[in-house]
Amino acid sequence: MENQLTGKKVAMVVANGFEEVEFTQPLEALKNAGATVDIISPEAEKVRAWAETDWGKTFPVDKQISEVAAQDYDALVLPGGVMNPDKLRTNEEVVAFVNGFFDDSKPIAAICHGPWTLIETGELDGRKMTSFKSLKTDLENAGAIWVDEEVVTDNGLVTSRNPGDLPAFCKKMIEEIKEGRHDQRRNNAGGGGVHQLG
Repeated sequence: MENQLTGKKVAMVVANGFEEVEFTQPLEALKNAGATVDIISPEAEKVRAWAETDWGKTFPVDKQISEVAAQDYDALVLPGGVMNPDKLRTNEEVVAFVNGFFDDSKPIAAICHGPWTLIETGELDGRKMTSFKSLKTDLENAGAIWVDEEVVTDNGLVTSRNPGDLPAFCKKMIEEIKEGRHDQRRNNAGGGGVHQLG
């Protein structure tokens, strides 16, 4: 995956309580592929992870959500963790930032509880997705078509269920970011496909 994403700028948005491994593995994969990654948060200076059953490591914040716009980035990544998306989805600046990626047909990758934030955009009607199983009803109520697969792709929207899906999630995330905007594919194909890896 080396240098596949050279020149690409990716936003990772988190609040305190994101699942550590769902942050560190995609971050490492993106950097190994040559992407520039900004850690963005409503928090100032630093943000703290959750590591399965207790608080994990603290990571520096590159930019606060008030300082950024979707137009500055090529793609968006949303790690999971229960506390993290619950905070993000109630933050109007975060929701507006995420909406900008939908507006511009840019790749979005969200894992586990990460898709919770996407519900607030109102952009999930008819989109094929997966997530941690407890979000199934929430996503279906938002109009999404929920499936139980390790990674699902729908016109640049990449979703996975849990940390066990991270290898497939990271691989597909990089593929979609490399492809770039997906408005042309939507026009040509009349919709996105669902692909299962493994």
